[in-house]
Amino acid sequence: MSSLAPAEFTTETAYLNTASHGLPAARTLAALQEFNALWAAGRAAPTTRDYLVPELRAGFARLLAGASADDIALGGTVAGLIAPVVSALPSGAEVLLAEGEFSSVSMPFVHRGDLNVRFVPLERIAEEVRPETALVAVSVVQSKDGRAVDLPMLRAATLAHNARLLADATQAAGWVPLRFVDADYWVCATFKWLIGARSVAFFAAPPEAAARLRPISPGWYAAADRWAELYEPIALPTTARRFDSTPDWLGVIAALSALSLIEELTVDKIGAHNRELATRFRNGLAELGFQSVPADSAIVAVSGAGDAAPRLEEAGVLTSARGGGLRFSFHLYNSAADVDRALVALAQ
Repeated sequence: MSSLAPAEFTTETAYLNTASHGLPAARTLAALQEFNALWAAGRAAPTTRDYLVPELRAGFARLLAGASADDIALGGTVAGLIAPVVSALPSGAEVLLAEGEFSSVSMPFVHRGDLNVRFVPLERIAEEVRPETALVAVSVVQSKDGRAVDLPMLRAATLAHNARLLADATQAAGWVPLRFVDADYWVCATFKWLIGARSVAFFAAPPEAAARLRPISPGWYAAADRWAELYEPIALPTTARRFDSTPDWLGVIAALSALSLIEELTVDKIGAHNRELATRFRNGLAELGFQSVPADSAIVAVSGAGDAAPRLEEAGVLTSARGGGLRFSFHLYNSAADVDRALVALAQ
């Protein structure tokens, strides 16, 4: 089983660490090199690529079936984009989080200081929603071990109790099909499975959900007519764009180029590829006597193997140590040879 885009990637290692950071495609490096040459020659400034932002906004919307470009805001970090949701909660409101949730999702709520933050096992998060729950915040796929939440089931539970739902798609977008109606608010960083840029993330919300929020310290880029209102900050747009922060235009170039490859290959095809490699790896782990966290996921967590990370890196297998274990992640540039190389390294 080969990689899905061999012409786009020339890795020298078995890079199984997309859950930490994705690899850049050849087209992305070429696009950045082309623009940087213009910039260095004094022929263009980063702002001249602002026309790419609507294209990127529309591309992100296509990742969320049912969303439109007007539902998408651009930012730099997941935690920063969560801020308006955190701010809108009344003092004492109950926020439900999964135990072991990635801290960019949990910390904004925990450190506001006046919220009732309740952590529950991921497997029980839907049944733990209750009338006093104001908001549930959860990653679609857990960073630590690849377990996925049943988002439609959780959505039904939040609707039944009039609670809001915030979904972080950072570990899912690019290989898991997503539906806009399955959450009130979405956040996603692009530098992992979307193989984009560390500086680009997006927030999404339908008009009725976005209307409940106020931007936190909006800047010039959030203005209704940003270029006309540089010195007269009069109005914010009625769309989600009012939550924009000034983009890193180099990051926009990278994210848009990367997204073109994701769309060419399709999320469905990438997801099937990733899961097939992960299943092959899990089967190999079982034969070696290793225990992995049960999950139909592109992320495979191996319990108690964290000490093996340096030895694997010496063997050219790049992964992550998480919670005392090892986390392997399989994406479109990986192949069966990468799986076998990792298994051989672990066996030694």
